[in-house]
Amino acid sequence: MTTIELRETRHLAVGDTLVSVSGGNYEITKLARVGRGIRVHYLADDGAAGRFTAAPEAVSRVLSGGHDSPARHVA
Repeated sequence: MTTIELRETRHLAVGDTLVSVSGGNYEITKLARVGRGIRVHYLADDGAAGRFTAAPEAVSRVLSGGHDSPARHVA
């Protein structure tokens, strides 16, 4: 069984996998501060690259990595 957790954008890290409601997976490849937001670059299952910008407190669905290390913050 796959565990999905909700995580604020500021707690995302490169290598995390975002999960859409329709079941698509998107691996985060880069994070960057843009004004008051955070730009998230990702790679889709089919190899297509994309990006979106979200508020630091916006919530995303992330596959749980099963690791106990603290969340890394975007600088």
